[in-house]
Amino acid sequence: MTTTLSRPPADTKVADRASDRSKAENRLGQKLVAPAVVLMLLVTAWPMLQALYLSLFNYRLTAPDDREFVGLANYSTVLTDSLFWQDMWNTVLIMVVTVAVELVIGFAFAMVMHRVIFARGVIRTSILIPYGIITVVSAFAWQFAFSLNNGFVNSWLPFVEDNFNWFGDHWPAMFAIMVSEIWKTTPFMALLLLAGLSQVSEDMLEAAKVDGATWWQRLWKVILPNMRAAIMVAVLFRALDAYRIFDNIFVMTRGAQETESVSFLTYRQVIEQVQLGVGSALSVLLFLSVLLLAWLIVKLFRVDLAQARGEG
Repeated sequence: MTTTLSRPPADTKVADRASDRSKAENRLGQKLVAPAVVLMLLVTAWPMLQALYLSLFNYRLTAPDDREFVGLANYSTVLTDSLFWQDMWNTVLIMVVTVAVELVIGFAFAMVMHRVIFARGVIRTSILIPYGIITVVSAFAWQFAFSLNNGFVNSWLPFVEDNFNWFGDHWPAMFAIMVSEIWKTTPFMALLLLAGLSQVSEDMLEAAKVDGATWWQRLWKVILPNMRAAIMVAVLFRALDAYRIFDNIFVMTRGAQETESVSFLTYRQVIEQVQLGVGSALSVLLFLSVLLLAWLIVKLFRVDLAQARGEG
């Protein structure tokens, strides 16, 4: 009985070449980002380690000599305090609502910027103007817009009384904060989605149109699946940014009407109450929750980066 050598299938060769190419690109990418990663670690590693160290002490800046090691007691204090969970709820709510609304509006803006032919540069610049404004400045502008005496929002909305105080209750104040955040950062979302939209093949869209697919069918079956990686990046960046919201709350309410976020709570503990131990514990928990959030978003989208690069 003779044994003959068989050649590997052609598709196996293609897969091997794609795998080798992917590995080579990964190695190149690691080499390119290594200097930036090292620099970031040098800049951020010490403050992070210092915060972790201080979180293990009962330490007030007004009494630096009375530092007392308490282990994980600061974390227990934070996690068993209802104020922390109220602020966590506010933070998650602001993040979910603003990112969801920005995703819808940003996609509409991206479609306009992608399809428009006449005055394309003017339209793109106009849409991106809010993102170029400093957050504190835009927050002051929206605080003025929603103010009881000088604002114009009450007069523009027919279903709102002229003497309605937006900052006099929890939910109206939260609404004002979310509006200011959405107005400021929707252009950033639109910019990221525009980059993903430009990667969608026009040939695929034309083929779907020839096959009789409606606009909604082309959107759900062709455009959105091919933009999955871009949508993940846009949602990831905006969710992490919205989760750390501080400026709008600081300017518009200063945490009044139970509108505090976790970042603002950390600020109050460290800056106003000079509780470095509890404040450091809050900052560590905020950092860990940001890492968890990023991991959840990446797992939720399950994007195949090799396929997104056209190797699948």
